[in-house]
Amino acid sequence: MVFKRRDRRGIWQTALGWLWPRTGWKRAFYYLRHRVSRLPDPPHRIARGVAAGVFVCFTPLFGLHFAAAALLTYIMRGNLIAALLATFFGNPVTFPIIAVTSSKLGHWMLGRHFGDRQAMSIISNFMAAGHDLKHNFLAIFTEAHTQWGALARFFQDVFLPYLVGGIIPGVIAGVIAYYLTLPLISAYQHRRRLRIKDRLDALKAKLAAKRDERQ
Repeated sequence: MVFKRRDRRGIWQTALGWLWPRTGWKRAFYYLRHRVSRLPDPPHRIARGVAAGVFVCFTPLFGLHFAAAALLTYIMRGNLIAALLATFFGNPVTFPIIAVTSSKLGHWMLGRHFGDRQAMSIISNFMAAGHDLKHNFLAIFTEAHTQWGALARFFQDVFLPYLVGGIIPGVIAGVIAYYLTLPLISAYQHRRRLRIKDRLDALKAKLAAKRDERQ
């Protein structure tokens, strides 16, 4: 394969690279910003895509963030690539903060108490729900009975509060991302157009000088 890595990375190396990029999160952030700023689309469409991608990071739709960002971007008429890149706002550094904040706010909005025990149980609920999903999938091919207890607790204690509580901070973060991205992309595209214009003017001047020399 042409695009296959020469040095195949193991499972742990891949996981570590996702948790902490080889170039560091700061370098990764600048790379994403560079990619977003060079997208060939009007600034407002790019900014809408970034806002959609950031908002989706505050939802508990893990594994579906790309699909959710694409759908929201389509509704908002934003830039799809910008939205997909912006979903990397949700990473191992920010997800714990987003999860606890959204869950705590969601429990409060639903009239429930959210203490340290509930915060620590988020991971255990995820694991228990994953176990039920795996068991129920295997039950399709065996005589085992399906189990829904952990999934029901996960929905009530984690998913629903997370979903409800993530709306407000997600909207706030998305709006901030929009108004931060819009002037940056506008300024970058303006400078880029000026650079291209200067290069074209220099090329025209060079060609005119050569034409004059021939005459």
